[in-house]
Amino acid sequence: MSQSGREASRQLTLQRGGEEILLAPASDRLTTRLTSPEAMDALRAVVSPVAVRPVARGQLVEWQVEPPRLEACLATVRSQPTVAFASRVYQPVSSPRTWIYLTDQLTVQFDPAVSRSRIAAIVQPYGLGDPTALAGIPNTFIYRVTSQATENPVKIANRLISFSEVLTAEPNVVIETAPLYRPQDSLYRQQWHLSSAAGVDVGPNAHISVEPAWDVTRGSRSVVIAVSDDGFDLDHPDLQGLGKLVAPMDLKARDAVPLPTDTNDNHGTACAGLAIGEENQDGIVGVAPGCALMPIRTTGFLDDESVERIFQGAARQGAAVISCSWSPAAIKFPLSLRQRNALTQAATTGRGGKGCVIVFSAGNANRPVSGAVSEKGWPRNAISGTTEWLSGFAVHPDVITVSACTSLNTKAVYSSWGQHVAVAAPSNNGHPSVSLPEVGTVKTGPEVSGGMRGRGMVTSDRTGTAGYSREAYTDTFGGTSSSCPVVAGVAGLVLSVNPNLTAREVKQILQQTADRITDPRPDPQLGLQHGTYGNNGHSQWFGYGRVNAQKAVQEARRRLWAGRTYQRTVELSEAAPTPIPDNQPTGIGRSLQCRESGTVQDLAVQVELAHEFLGDIRVYLELPTGQELLLQGRSLGQRQTLDQRYDLSNTPGLIQAIGGAAAGKWQLRVSDHAPGHTGQLVGWQLTLALT
Repeated sequence: MSQSGREASRQLTLQRGGEEILLAPASDRLTTRLTSPEAMDALRAVVSPVAVRPVARGQLVEWQVEPPRLEACLATVRSQPTVAFASRVYQPVSSPRTWIYLTDQLTVQFDPAVSRSRIAAIVQPYGLGDPTALAGIPNTFIYRVTSQATENPVKIANRLISFSEVLTAEPNVVIETAPLYRPQDSLYRQQWHLSSAAGVDVGPNAHISVEPAWDVTRGSRSVVIAVSDDGFDLDHPDLQGLGKLVAPMDLKARDAVPLPTDTNDNHGTACAGLAIGEENQDGIVGVAPGCALMPIRTTGFLDDESVERIFQGAARQGAAVISCSWSPAAIKFPLSLRQRNALTQAATTGRGGKGCVIVFSAGNANRPVSGAVSEKGWPRNAISGTTEWLSGFAVHPDVITVSACTSLNTKAVYSSWGQHVAVAAPSNNGHPSVSLPEVGTVKTGPEVSGGMRGRGMVTSDRTGTAGYSREAYTDTFGGTSSSCPVVAGVAGLVLSVNPNLTAREVKQILQQTADRITDPRPDPQLGLQHGTYGNNGHSQWFGYGRVNAQKAVQEARRRLWAGRTYQRTVELSEAAPTPIPDNQPTGIGRSLQCRESGTVQDLAVQVELAHEFLGDIRVYLELPTGQELLLQGRSLGQRQTLDQRYDLSNTPGLIQAIGGAAAGKWQLRVSDHAPGHTGQLVGWQLTLALT
């Protein structure tokens, strides 16, 4: 047998989180767990290693040896009385620079109905001992692989998972930590609002903690973020990507091409980049790069019909989040009944009744979104005396109103404020201004005393010579216009993890998980002090704090799993290879009939495909209600085989099946969307956990 053949024959399949990871043995490494630290020196003399280092918090010792000596060294250390456990080191075939270290622990989850005597009979042949119940999951135990075991924990897990009574069998493996996920896009390091970036006018922890959130999700194409604005440069590489663009609308030209037409139509491109800028190894990246974009070019005017067209159109076309970085050109603008209703309907009936998440910027006037201020010092005396301010959109109860904080963790001088502000998000700093029909955009006097330090936002700009700069990117974008799409992006990440949340729950999560930044200084324009938090935990300047993507995603995922228990499981399967018609979007459907009554509390779908180019394929699960859930998009590229388990841990959209009736026809739909390659559905299996 060739060397490559021998390596292939020694490959193992690691069961992990409902998925299977192919492992290959390292040629020059082994690990041991010693009975005592004092045994180290004696074993070193026996092994004569090239290098030694502790791993797994010192519980294991890694020994690096010359490859021809590995087998002999393994046999030697296993014969030593001071060695409690010894194993090869493995590497994932798909990630050969990653080391996988085996421990002597194995977690096994049995069907809740399996008796203790049957459990003991199942594990007895494999040399497992010292079982400890895993709190929170019924009939689940952590075993130790004893010296009586004749195989390593990975192989034992693979044997155990073949039992119908075993739901999960996972060895406890060790892998080194790595830095949090960071995109390789060229301008990412300049995007201080996304990650720590030392530099002039950037304070510590001025960012939204998005990198650890990206370790959970970078957004799902099934979550569509609508950005309503003045136009979008859809030729910009950061607004493109497979499945990126969904239902574009131009309400001004009344077509589906919302491109910028005027010289000043730069705003929408910048806002969209902050929310969903694509991760493409170049330029910038948005908060939710994996989410889809619905660009909506507005008319530039606000009447009942135009507001209805924005929100009804977005909801009808499947928007999950609607980002609005604009406000009325008026000091006092209460919403009409129809306008209020348009927002309410989108926020309560959109997304199949769960509601669209609506995000608005608070405004850039440094005035309350609802309240009175004694005005003076305006240019041309445009406003004076006691003046009532009201932004009807910002005070709507179904809206997430966003104020602006700076790269120095202070209030942006211009940011409007008040009791209706939900959260704050990063932006630049600058003088307050407002746009009024009779005078245009003017500074809201009096003049600000002192500096207005803070970095601008780095985002996408129109390509060519148009835009804020002569490049395709700008580093001077700002206002609460920047803060709003940042929060919209975080909402997109939250819904990518848990699409079952209502719009109101998303708002609640963003508020509950925000970071309480404070700014005790008087406002440099009006002399007010609202930068701390009252007994209700709210600040008029920052709402409930600066949005925190990591905490928000963690809370969304916690709610995904909270309170779900089940009493029995049902497994249905079909192994009848079926050809997939080439380039036929209707595809094929294979059905499984569930005759068990009960409510679905958990489910998993195992799909096996063989195809010449899996990047052509989409896979859907159709529920007994007829609703279709996307399991696999066209993201598999040149792969030719797929044997994948889809469950709530890797396919959050399946949450929509939870709480539904189990009885009825469950159908798997597989479709091919490009010509030239063929394949077949080999088989599929459906596992339902019921109450």
